[in-house]
Amino acid sequence: MKHIATLLLTVAAVAAAVATSGTALAAPGAVKNIVLVHGSFADGSGWRPLAEILEKDGYHVAVVQHPETSLNDDVTAVKRVLAQQDGPVLLVGHSYGGVVVTQAGTDPKVVGLVYVAAMLPDEGEAAGELLQKIPAASKAVTPTADGYLYLDPAQFHADFAADLPKAETHFMALSQVLTNSSAFGQKIVNPAWKTKPSWGIVATEDRAINPELERFMYKRAGSQVSEIKASHAVYISRPKEVAAVIEKAAASIK
Repeated sequence: MKHIATLLLTVAAVAAAVATSGTALAAPGAVKNIVLVHGSFADGSGWRPLAEILEKDGYHVAVVQHPETSLNDDVTAVKRVLAQQDGPVLLVGHSYGGVVVTQAGTDPKVVGLVYVAAMLPDEGEAAGELLQKIPAASKAVTPTADGYLYLDPAQFHADFAADLPKAETHFMALSQVLTNSSAFGQKIVNPAWKTKPSWGIVATEDRAINPELERFMYKRAGSQVSEIKASHAVYISRPKEVAAVIEKAAASIK
C-alpha cells in the first residue's frame, strides 16, 4: 500500500508540474516526429525558435538542410532524414519547401503535412506555374548567369521578413541560399496531399507568395487553414503560433 501511495503521489506531482509550467507535452499516441523543410533563399537555421518550442513540448524534431540545387536533390535530402525517424512523421514545409514536401511526402513514414506560407502544386503542375497564377507583390527575385535565383539584398527585409529586425534580415540576405530555377519548372508527380491530411498557414502580410494564392492552394488541397498576420518569414517571426498549428495537427492524427 505504501508503494502504491508513493507512486500515486509521484504521478500527481508530475501532472501538477506540467499544468503549472504551461508546457503541452505530446499526447500519448500522437505523432512525435516533426521534420522541418525550409524554403528558397534560406536554410534550416531559421527554424530554431520553432524547433525549440516543439522540443520543449515533447516532440522529436529534425531539420533538413537540403541544397536547393534541384527538386530531385531536395526530395532526396528530405527522404534521407525521414529514414532516420523512428515512427510516423509530420512533415512541415515553408515556401518552396512546400513543393519539396508535396513530392517527398509520399514516403510511407509521413502521415500528415503542414504547409507554412507554402506552395502546393497539383499533379503535373510546377511551382513556377502557380506563382504566375496569382503573382506576389515582390519583384526582388533575381537570376544569376548560371540559372540560380536570389532575392535582391536591398529588398530582402521588405519582401521576405518585414516583421523581423533589420539587423537580422541583413544577415539573412547576406547568407541566403540560392535556388536552382529549374526546381520551379519541374512538374509534380503523385502529390502527397492527395492522400494524406494537410494543414496550411496563410501569412496575411506575405509579399513573396501572394496570400490569395496560398488560400487558393490550401482550399484546393482540402487543408485545414489558419491565418497569421505576418510576413513570409512567419515561421521565424511568429514561432508560437506556427508551433500551435503543428502540434494541433500532430495530436489529431491517429
